[in-house]
Amino acid sequence: MNAKHNQHHAARIVYIPHGGGPMPLLNDPGHKSLIGFLESFSSKIERPEAILIISAHWEEACVSLTSASTPELIYDYGGFPPESYAIQYPAPGSPGLSHEIAELLESQSIPARLDDQRGFDHGMFVPLKLMYPEADIPCIQLSLLNSLSAQDHIVFGKALATLKEKNILIVGSGMSFHNLRSFFMPGLVSEEENIAFDTWLKETCCSEALTLKERERRLENWQQAPAALKCHPRPEHLLPLHVCFGIACDNSNAEVVFSDEVMGRRVSGFLW
Repeated sequence: MNAKHNQHHAARIVYIPHGGGPMPLLNDPGHKSLIGFLESFSSKIERPEAILIISAHWEEACVSLTSASTPELIYDYGGFPPESYAIQYPAPGSPGLSHEIAELLESQSIPARLDDQRGFDHGMFVPLKLMYPEADIPCIQLSLLNSLSAQDHIVFGKALATLKEKNILIVGSGMSFHNLRSFFMPGLVSEEENIAFDTWLKETCCSEALTLKERERRLENWQQAPAALKCHPRPEHLLPLHVCFGIACDNSNAEVVFSDEVMGRRVSGFLW
């Protein structure tokens, strides 16, 4: 069968920057290009039957999944105007899909936990309110592991590879540059350092010159990339990319779907 035809209902896997707190929903000028990218994204892919979000803002000791049928929103940011605590995104959950994903993980000896109390954090509702404003597609969130090990996140991504056969949108929601202090103290990370890491990441995910094994080795050892620990003093905003890579993990290289400034820093997004 024609491979393209085969992929028609296949999952799309995308790693996106979600910006600073609720700022993309407040029309912050420093997020202008990101807002445009998120608003136009849904027109470029087939409408998914469900959305799985791996957010930088949820870490647990074992892989956890939201399993409520109508999760509430968690306003996990501070110091923003009152309207940012009144944002609504009443997307339904998908307890059935959560169970299915938990079983996939358990079948690969990866402990998984269903959490029917956990709501949707801003790593989910901020980008999705721009991507799918109607909030009518069932959504579930998947946690990171608090080990913050790059290898662990690739491994549990690989355990979910069969999700590619479904018409699901898989969103790794983070930021390819995330040094919070440097947004307020620009001299902390130079533009050259920011661009050096961004260039390394694009090459790692997209270069046709790399084998799958080389790609994986680079992502496992991401701390060795140029200025890596300056761009990510803590890796939680990068690790959703590792999960996406694990799920996508055949030798299809990603394509850059976003590369622009967000809050004065170069950040990128990738589609597999």
